Amino acid sequence: MVDETRVRPVADGPEDGPGRGDGEEGYARGLGGRQIQMIAIGGAIGTGLFLGAGTAIHRAGPSLVLMYAVAGAVVFCIMRALGELLTYRPVSGSFADYAREFLGPFTGYVTGWTYWLMWVVTGMAEVTAAATYIDYWWPGVPQWTAALVFLLLLATANLVSVGLFGEIEFWLSTVKVTAIIGMILIGVGVLTLGVSAAGDTASVGHLWQDGGFFPHGVGRSLLTLQMVMFAYLAVELVGVTAGEARDPRRTLPKAINTLPWRIVLFYVGALAVILCVVPWTEFQPGVSPFVAAFAKIGIPFGAGVVNFVVLTAALSSCNSGMYSTGRMLRDLAANGQGPRTFDRLTARRTPAVGILASVAVMGIGVWLNYVDPEGAFTYITAFATVAGVWTWSVILGAHIRYRAAVRAGRAAPAWFTAPGGAVSSWCGLAFLALVVVLIGLDDDARVSLYGVPLWAAVLAAGYRVLKRRDPAAFARRPHLPPPADPAIGGGPGADPAAGAADGLPGTPAL
Repeated sequence: MVDETRVRPVADGPEDGPGRGDGEEGYARGLGGRQIQMIAIGGAIGTGLFLGAGTAIHRAGPSLVLMYAVAGAVVFCIMRALGELLTYRPVSGSFADYAREFLGPFTGYVTGWTYWLMWVVTGMAEVTAAATYIDYWWPGVPQWTAALVFLLLLATANLVSVGLFGEIEFWLSTVKVTAIIGMILIGVGVLTLGVSAAGDTASVGHLWQDGGFFPHGVGRSLLTLQMVMFAYLAVELVGVTAGEARDPRRTLPKAINTLPWRIVLFYVGALAVILCVVPWTEFQPGVSPFVAAFAKIGIPFGAGVVNFVVLTAALSSCNSGMYSTGRMLRDLAANGQGPRTFDRLTARRTPAVGILASVAVMGIGVWLNYVDPEGAFTYITAFATVAGVWTWSVILGAHIRYRAAVRAGRAAPAWFTAPGGAVSSWCGLAFLALVVVLIGLDDDARVSLYGVPLWAAVLAAGYRVLKRRDPAAFARRPHLPPPADPAIGGGPGADPAAGAADGLPGTPAL
């Protein structure tokens, strides 16, 4: 049951032990280092890789490996920009809160609600996908029934505690990671030792043979970038955990810094190995490349194994969606940019009202599964990529303005800085602009832009109502002031003892 009074923010105290008390926003710091790491890893591995890569390979051939590498480099820049903002001020509102501070309250309002909508439609899509995977084992179960059961089970887990959410996400992500590492090891064995019948035809030469590295031309390969970026959606989720991480100043930078090798291993490495084992010409749209590779190698029960892995990937994404939507709605409410009822926490420090409201909207996906099981997945995935690109653009824009505020002496410097500073963020914005253009040029992807005007109209109407109710909610807010000692904050000349309270040299007191 939801507590009818708002929970007062309680700062961590020494009696709670390091990182074990309640956070400054009232949340329980129940996410440990291993859970944060797996949430970050799980955010980089979803159905976009396990299923969507089949269509992308059919369109781009071996050059898809390069597309994933280039997009991965941009995603790393985005995450390092977010990491710098998180160490400046770690809050669960994350990028929406930074948008309010550095890009204006209206931008923060748009970002918070757009990110909420992104995860709601993604949750619909993933619970729909999970219901279709169940058909592999139990074809007699109606798709809408399976979708409803999954939705209720994950909602219950999110309502119990953040620790249970983190533990479920840890194990779901472990399944995905284990599957990819297993596929890579098996593929390397086929290539080097000639294991199975696939060893007779497996060759690194498949990466440039059969029409070349760009079999359909560079332009056709570039059009797959919007599909590649969809596969990377949710890497930013680690930022939402800032308010509930036990030691955010240590765990969040560590999780972000591991992103490059995760991208290289799980995306570039896995796809390169698969394309060496199976020629790209044998992949078909809508068929998982992992299923095709297992079938080619002749692994017993390979299809069942991949189906189970893809099921866990879908459930993991839906689980993360429920977590993030509840926190984002509470952040909006706490800042006067959403219904006040979402600001409430339960006795277990979970934003139950926001979670339940989000789950109710996700229930539309269950209804679509009942009305049109075949077309449900297509109907509800159109908006996610555009919403994700907006969120990433806001992160980069806020980072650019933050760097300007630091140079002007108006904001506290962070000790975890992004390589390249504002320049890398500008480059990231240019890349995301290219992705939007490519979405508009792609006949299949263009539909994702059609809902933008309607959503903009809904946001504009909500803005007028909310600003009339609470004008202060859309007023500019001050930055976290720089420390009195300019040496505090890391970098050349920093006092090594400045962050002693946090156990991190050069860490400013946040």
